[in-house]
Amino acid sequence: MQHIEQTGVRTGKLADDLIQMLGRVVVGQERVIQELLVALLARGHVLLEGVPGTAKTLLVRALGVCLGMEFKRIQMTPDLMPSDIVGTNVFDLASNTFNLRKGPIFTGLLLADEINRAPAKTQSALLEGMQERQVTIDGITHPLDPNFTVFATQNPIEYEGTYPLPEAQLDRFVLKVIVDYLSEQEEDELLSRYNSGFDAMDLAAAGLAPVATADDLAACRAEILAVNIEDKLLHYVSQITRATRQSPSLVVGCSPRASVMLLQTSKVLAALRGRGYVIPDDVKDMAAPTLRHRVVLRPEADIEGLTPDEIIMTALAAVPVPR
Repeated sequence: MQHIEQTGVRTGKLADDLIQMLGRVVVGQERVIQELLVALLARGHVLLEGVPGTAKTLLVRALGVCLGMEFKRIQMTPDLMPSDIVGTNVFDLASNTFNLRKGPIFTGLLLADEINRAPAKTQSALLEGMQERQVTIDGITHPLDPNFTVFATQNPIEYEGTYPLPEAQLDRFVLKVIVDYLSEQEEDELLSRYNSGFDAMDLAAAGLAPVATADDLAACRAEILAVNIEDKLLHYVSQITRATRQSPSLVVGCSPRASVMLLQTSKVLAALRGRGYVIPDDVKDMAAPTLRHRVVLRPEADIEGLTPDEIIMTALAAVPVPR
């Protein structure tokens, strides 16, 4: 029992240190920061959805600084080619050989801005790297950073000139995180900071510094593996995803992979909260971000204004919570 109680201490401290450090440059968004960290520790990728101007780029860039990881950004456009992401071999006349010119995918944290503006072939090149953590260029496989993580953004209100991600590709993201507007108090604080000279392009001036290393992330992931979850909670996870398959408002419910992802993210959240065991609230809190992009609404449900989150909440309400 002593081992179980100690599990999660290191991961919980990492979460506290990150939230405190990121608070120097990002106002509010504690839920978003927590969910990004859940995905990172679960070795998954994140789809960020929010209107422009909600600090998505700033948040990911600052996260890279706090974790001591290299950060790169790609602006996805309709004319973007796969080679613009993965790189290409360039002939060197001096040495009479081909040299690899690496693309921006060779990094730690990659922000793919407006991923739904890139054509399908380019999206596939990125998603291959996400799935395999390696890319193939001219028949040669090149490994990516072991901690390689993609944060892809999309605008929820603009659809003209976009290439929506197919359901099979959406399923590759462990979480879909909604970045909402700040509260009135938080927005006032944001304005006060900028009025006092805050510059979002100069993170060093704000005192942002690394609070963790790659070894720390590896230690936290090992700690998460030791998080305990009882059999009745495993059944609770599967019952939630199975309930979505029976929803009359959905064309497609959650797959078995969704069950696995909900299990993993619930264990990470428990560790982030400093616990060595999962409780039902961990599962409930991770249900929406883990499942919302893995369901497909019926046209009539969409017309009625139903959202994936509402249907997931209905599924949660229909499944008895284990005692």
